[in-house]
Amino acid sequence: MSHTAHIPSHRKPRRSGSKLALRAGVAGGVLSTVAVAGAAGPAQADPVTETIEMPALGGGVSADLSSAVAASAEATQQIALDMELQAQENAAAVKAAKEARTAKQEAERKAEAERKAAEKARAEAQERANRSTERTTLAASDSGSSDSSDEGGSSYGSSPVTGSAAAIVAFARAQVGDAYVMGGTGPNSWDCSGLVQAAYRQAGIDLPRVSGSQSSMGTSVSLDNLQPGDILYWGSRSNSYHVAIYVGGGNFVGAQNPGTGVVEQSLDYDPPSGAVRLL
Repeated sequence: MSHTAHIPSHRKPRRSGSKLALRAGVAGGVLSTVAVAGAAGPAQADPVTETIEMPALGGGVSADLSSAVAASAEATQQIALDMELQAQENAAAVKAAKEARTAKQEAERKAEAERKAAEKARAEAQERANRSTERTTLAASDSGSSDSSDEGGSSYGSSPVTGSAAAIVAFARAQVGDAYVMGGTGPNSWDCSGLVQAAYRQAGIDLPRVSGSQSSMGTSVSLDNLQPGDILYWGSRSNSYHVAIYVGGGNFVGAQNPGTGVVEQSLDYDPPSGAVRLL
């Protein structure tokens, strides 16, 4: 036999590789596969290869999960809206309660102010009624008497004041206590010339509206020879800045200023610059 002849080998032939595949379906279509390959033989073995496929969610599970997430987001949004609405309602309730308290306090304040105003009006009405009675009594007691001059000043109490002078003096005195308001012409507030004009209207005499024009009327008289009803003025005649009415007894009645209102005062309180007589 030739030395090159084929001699069968005593090595055992390599066994064909075996494979193991395990498949498992997870969650309606989830597939896992494990493959193991190995070579037989005591002396040599083929490498082992292992492949793992990660689970994949099936279409149904993905849709359910998406729906759940959407529903959860919607529920969260609704809760937030409900909380915001509740907060707005609480704030509105607090605001309404505060406004109600404020309105109640304002109503109570106005009611109290109206009550006080009504009491003041009643008191003033009573005072006016008393003055009116006094004026009527004065006019009745002085009826039939003649006008008289008073050297050094007429005394309203001791020297009779009748006729037009009595009406002027009585009206002026009846306004004592009224307020002073610039431009006021009555019946409850006056400025100086407004009061003089209204008083002389009681005697049927229509005077100009302003003090400068009033002091230019009639005849100038000395302050030592005043009679009730004479117009007193401060400043220069025909350009006076204040007027009042002499009421006798060394006193005058005038709407002085916002602080005092209409008052009866002595000539010494604010000596006038001069006087004029229209009666």
